[in-house]
Amino acid sequence: MYRFMRGRSCSSYDELHRWSIGNLADYWQAHAGFCDVNFHKAASAVLEQPGDMTTARWFVGAELNFAEHLLRHSGTRPAIIFRGENGVRRELGFDDLRREVASLAAALKSEGVNEGDRVAGFLPNCPEAIIAMLATASIGAVWSSCSPDFGINGVVDRFGQIEPKVLFCADGYFYNGKRCDSLAAVRGVVAVIKSVQRTVVVPFTGDKLNLDGLPNALAWRDFRAADAALNFVTVPFAHPLYVMYSSGTTGVPKCIVHGAGGTLLQHLKEHVLHCDVVTGDRLFYFTTCGWMMWNWLASGLAAGATLILYDGSPFHEDGRILWRIAEEEGINIFGTSARFIAAQQKAGIRPRDEFDLSSLKSVLSTGSPLAPAGFDYVYDAIGSDLQLSSIAGGTDIISCFAAGNPILPVRRGELQCLALGMAVEIFNSEGQPVLQENGELVCTKPFPSMPVGFWNDPNNKKYHAAYFERFPGVWAHGDFAEITPSGGMIIHGRSDAVLNPGGVRIGTAEIYRQVEKLDEIVESIAIGQNWDDDVRVVLFVVMRTGLALDDALRKKICKVIRENTTPRHVPAKIIAVPEIPRTISGKIVELAVRSVVHGEKVKNTDALANPHALRHFADLPELKE
Repeated sequence: MYRFMRGRSCSSYDELHRWSIGNLADYWQAHAGFCDVNFHKAASAVLEQPGDMTTARWFVGAELNFAEHLLRHSGTRPAIIFRGENGVRRELGFDDLRREVASLAAALKSEGVNEGDRVAGFLPNCPEAIIAMLATASIGAVWSSCSPDFGINGVVDRFGQIEPKVLFCADGYFYNGKRCDSLAAVRGVVAVIKSVQRTVVVPFTGDKLNLDGLPNALAWRDFRAADAALNFVTVPFAHPLYVMYSSGTTGVPKCIVHGAGGTLLQHLKEHVLHCDVVTGDRLFYFTTCGWMMWNWLASGLAAGATLILYDGSPFHEDGRILWRIAEEEGINIFGTSARFIAAQQKAGIRPRDEFDLSSLKSVLSTGSPLAPAGFDYVYDAIGSDLQLSSIAGGTDIISCFAAGNPILPVRRGELQCLALGMAVEIFNSEGQPVLQENGELVCTKPFPSMPVGFWNDPNNKKYHAAYFERFPGVWAHGDFAEITPSGGMIIHGRSDAVLNPGGVRIGTAEIYRQVEKLDEIVESIAIGQNWDDDVRVVLFVVMRTGLALDDALRKKICKVIRENTTPRHVPAKIIAVPEIPRTISGKIVELAVRSVVHGEKVKNTDALANPHALRHFADLPELKE
């Protein structure tokens, strides 16, 4: 960061950031050169139509390949080290990784996968997931993934929209000491998604695979091609690379399409500059394949980092397994969530007293705001000379608006800085920029990792409605935040109804679709309640006449939600109420209920058809424990 700053003749980060957003084309071109981005065809213009975020175009005419950059390093040095909850350790060198990708890419081509076709991964966080993604990107196809704890409906809601040709999956996974089967869900998924021509199964939990009832299925080892050459298909800068998913608040999740060039440039910026990743660093982030931090982690290969992958519960071995791995693998950059840090603190775990963490130089935290007490804990119990970076962005931008900075102080409770090239401001409700005041986090100028668009979204109507409706022409991110006098940021949480327990975005509609299956329940409403420096999901239900909510029904509700979505969707509290407040047009009002639960005033009750219903959610004893 310092070298890049001085190369631009800037004397401070604040000056560098001002230059980067005041001279967008110059900044992003300089960044591409600094990080050795290989354009097979040069751009005719770095930025066209910079005055309109909705139509701006980056690196017009340029061509490149994303996977080529992640595979540009060679040798026997490990590219990937995998650690499983069950004790398995695997290592893959850069040369080995290149060979594996070449083999799989050739197999995908032979299966008829071409540029723009979709390939899906329903996989644990294992080396095969990285290999399959790189093979997909190398031939110009589009990758999409979700974690194996999703139920059938959750997978179909996502992959069913993009119609993948090939589905990669595993026979199962391990979590919290248990083996969980995946093939039953896979059979259900392929029975619905007719576009899947081939299912490729990784023997993650054992060598013996039972592929009965799974049409057109092959084991991983039987799918790969032998002795294939590694070739890279060059594609336009904005060519689709990933399809990721919104939370599904108002229906099935929106399919967010991210481009190859924008993703590469943003991740190189965040790794090389904001995280100071250098060749040989060992980079770890606790994530699943269903969270954007998995995509972010994978890009660390482009900076020459060794990826440390872990699959399983972060609280295995009494909450110490990740620290043991950090010691044994010499992790340099340790990424996790604010929820994990808070849980470690509550458990009284002091990693620096039990493990040799001398290799650790940075701790990254995201998913939800890291509380000031979390900063204290990291510097007291993990390491006193670390760079602690609380970072914030999202799936929507596959990157960060606010990030860490190795040349700035770490301030308790704050994100260190606004990221380079990101024209971030805070708007009040009138759309005016404010400083040192809470408001909506917005971005007022285009950036390369804006989505290419949404899948199956004619005229970009859903895309524009998602980000540009609140403040026309300005990206509204949905975070409630403030910019501090030091130029850092404090995130106060989501400003919409998306649930965010442990930093995982959850759409209420995904929960409602499952609860609606139960005859005992008339309707429901879910909110996120602030609790212990995190957010917990609270589900309110209206029972059928003559029925009561008891523990047996609570367990049934949780079971249905867990089996068809993920364990993170399962509510911490389920409470019966006589009715649910609605707008005059009939929509339930999650934000109003959330306000009442938190003791806040609901400003616009005139918009409600039954405002008296709000009193059912006030001062509930169940929500005070």
